[in-house]
Amino acid sequence: MSAITYPYRVASLQPSATVTLDRLGLLDRVVACTRYCQDVCPHAGDGTRLIISDSWTAQASQIIGANPDLVIASVPYQLEAVAEILKAGIRFLGLAPRTLADVYSDMLAIAGIMGAGASGERLVSDMQMEIELVRRASTRCNSRPRVFCEEWGKPIIHSQPWVKELVEAAGGEFIGEPGQKTDADAVRTDNPDVIVAAWCGAGNRVPLEKVISERDWIETKAARTRQVFCVSDELLNTPAPTLLDGLRALAWAMEPNRTNQPPGIRQIADSSATPTAQATGPRSC
Repeated sequence: MSAITYPYRVASLQPSATVTLDRLGLLDRVVACTRYCQDVCPHAGDGTRLIISDSWTAQASQIIGANPDLVIASVPYQLEAVAEILKAGIRFLGLAPRTLADVYSDMLAIAGIMGAGASGERLVSDMQMEIELVRRASTRCNSRPRVFCEEWGKPIIHSQPWVKELVEAAGGEFIGEPGQKTDADAVRTDNPDVIVAAWCGAGNRVPLEKVISERDWIETKAARTRQVFCVSDELLNTPAPTLLDGLRALAWAMEPNRTNQPPGIRQIADSSATPTAQATGPRSC
């Protein structure tokens, strides 16, 4: 019987894969990753890895040049590039998560293909346990704030289904259809209690005051109580263990007076963009 050969040279075109490999203790096997991977896993950019393009723009020649034995990317991916990668005899793992269950499955798939199945199971179990602890704490609250989360600003796009699940675990009600486009008028009509902006690729640089003013959201409940927040991109848009930091940020956004502010979240300033702003009171918990 032939021995199983596990990958030892991984090209990761997806930040979620890079951070998962890091949490599995396998970052040393990553020989190439994207610059976005460094945002969520800073020591991936320690100079020992080739920095390549992401899943949307990477060329097969660039990837093959890193001499990997496994490529991990998100789909939909460039079919021509996949064909060249497979033709070169390199294994290809394509990820397309939508829900938390998908995120867990992808983490287990990465761990399994790397020969670290037991570590993957522990990683998923720990993540599920922490989310459940937050969910149980949130059920003690009598109110469920209505939360609008966006992953992009032009056009306005609702955050992904896994963010909806995190909002609900933190005790909120997600407004709108996850992953779908909306517009400023629709959000104004929904009149959310909390607004969260986590724009892909923007880090923590969403201009909250400008967004509220230009979209005429000044009189929404969220703006009037200053419950308008920017959550760092990688905490909500990277389907990996880092979502736990996003969950903590969401929980604080719904109840900023109850707990210490976690890293990765910024609240709108008390400025002319929100002239009637006042501190929000705590939920009945």
